[in-house]
Amino acid sequence: MEQRMFSLEGKVALVTGAAYGIGFAMARALAEAGAEIAFNCRSEEHRRQALEEYEKVGIRARGYLCDVTREDEVQEMVREIARIMGTIDILVNNAGIIKRIPMEKMTVEEFREVVDIDLNAPFIMSKAVIPGMLEKGHGKIINVCSMMSELGRETVSAYAAAKGGLKMLTRSIASEYSCRNIQCNGIGPGYIATPQTAPLRERQENGERHPFDQFICSRTPAARWGDPSDLAGPTVFLASDASKFHCG
Repeated sequence: MEQRMFSLEGKVALVTGAAYGIGFAMARALAEAGAEIAFNCRSEEHRRQALEEYEKVGIRARGYLCDVTREDEVQEMVREIARIMGTIDILVNNAGIIKRIPMEKMTVEEFREVVDIDLNAPFIMSKAVIPGMLEKGHGKIINVCSMMSELGRETVSAYAAAKGGLKMLTRSIASEYSCRNIQCNGIGPGYIATPQTAPLRERQENGERHPFDQFICSRTPAARWGDPSDLAGPTVFLASDASKFHCG
C-alpha cells in the first residue's frame, strides 16, 4: 500500500531545464518511480547531449526545443507532448538562471531576463498544462524555488525578486486549484553543487576554500553542499499520491 502511494506508473512528467544538474536529477527520480519523461532545451546541441545522458542511465526521455518564456512555443510543446505521450500529469518548473551582478551595475535588460525565465516562465508553463490537468481531474505542479525565496543577498537582486515571486505564485496556484485536485508545491533546495553554484566552491588563488563555501558548510546540518540526487525523495513525494493533501 505504502509503495503504491509513491508509484508514478502511467504518469507523464514534463521537467523544464532538465538537461543537467537539479532538473536532470529530478527527472531521473520521476522516471525511476515509473513516469514517462519529457524535457525542453533551447538548442538542438543541448537537446542531443541531454538525450545521450538520459540514455546512459537507462531512461527513454523525449526532448523538445522550446523557449519557456515564449507562450506560443510552450503551448505547441504541451500539445505535442499530449499527442505523443498523453496529457501531462506532472510539471516541474525547474528552468532558471542567476546573474551575480551588483545592483548598481545590473542593466534593466539583465534584470528582466532573470525575472522572465525564473518567474514568468513558470506562470506560462503552468497556464499551459492546467487545462489538461483539469480535464483529467488531477495534476501536480512542482516549482523549484530557492533560499532566496525567503532571503535577500548581495549581487542577486533579480534572482531573489523572481524566486520570492515564484513562492507566492506557488501559493496562488495552490489556492486556486487545490479544490480541483491539482496540487502545487515548491521545493527550496538549499545550496546544491551544480554548475550554477560552481563559482562559490572554487579554490582561491592562495589555495584556500572560497569563504562562502566554508560559510555554507558550517551553517548546513549535514556539513556539506547538497547533491542533486538529494532532491529525488522530495520530488517523487510531491509528484505522487502520497502528497495529495499537501499544497502551497
